[in-house]
Amino acid sequence: MKRSTAILLAAGRGTRMKTSVSKQYLELQGMPVFLHSLRTLTRSGVITDIVITVSDGDQDYVWDLIRGHGLEKKVRLVTAGGAERFHSVYYGLRAVDWPCDYAFIHDSARAFLDQDTLIRLYETVERTGSAVAGVPSKDTVRITDGTGRMIGTPNRNTVWIVQTPQVFRFHDILRAHELLIAHLDEVVAKGITITDDAMVADTMLGIKSQMVMASYTNIKLTTPDDLELAELILRDMREDGETG
Repeated sequence: MKRSTAILLAAGRGTRMKTSVSKQYLELQGMPVFLHSLRTLTRSGVITDIVITVSDGDQDYVWDLIRGHGLEKKVRLVTAGGAERFHSVYYGLRAVDWPCDYAFIHDSARAFLDQDTLIRLYETVERTGSAVAGVPSKDTVRITDGTGRMIGTPNRNTVWIVQTPQVFRFHDILRAHELLIAHLDEVVAKGITITDDAMVADTMLGIKSQMVMASYTNIKLTTPDDLELAELILRDMREDGETG
């Protein structure tokens, strides 16, 4: 099996959660949110190394949390992230100075990553060079003109809800982020808003990523309502013996 480094993004402030504590540090059934993701990555047979990006100044605090829960085994580095998500990804990628074939980029606020998804992503990136977790949309999606007026309805059978992890050949995604940083002014001038790593790979290198079925419970914890839902999901998972 080839070497895969997980870049776990934990540098956000999560203002929509409306708490004084960053959302990745909020406790979910007795453990900070980001540690749920870290535990799954640590237990995975496809992940060999882990880099965690955090807000500058949080490094020692995060190391204490990691060691306090016995999850330091695969963590090679805790490093400062940046102002935007793509900065944090770039800083995490460029910190990798060990052999690495694939990069698994994951938002720490998605606490319900499962092992089956990681395996499917690994198998897909082996075949195609890129793999993005997601789920088919259950809802009809409308395209609007920005004022709320409907201008189109895409075929629901072709619409996926994008999640993380997003997985790429390491040197491809590093090069894509290097190009983005170098040409950021041009990208912004074109009105392009970068929202995820697959978009970076597509915009900068023309890589069309393969969607991979994940789980509808792999939600991103963004609002207080999400945290309440997460407690229910985690309770059900523990009752079914599915955690980690």
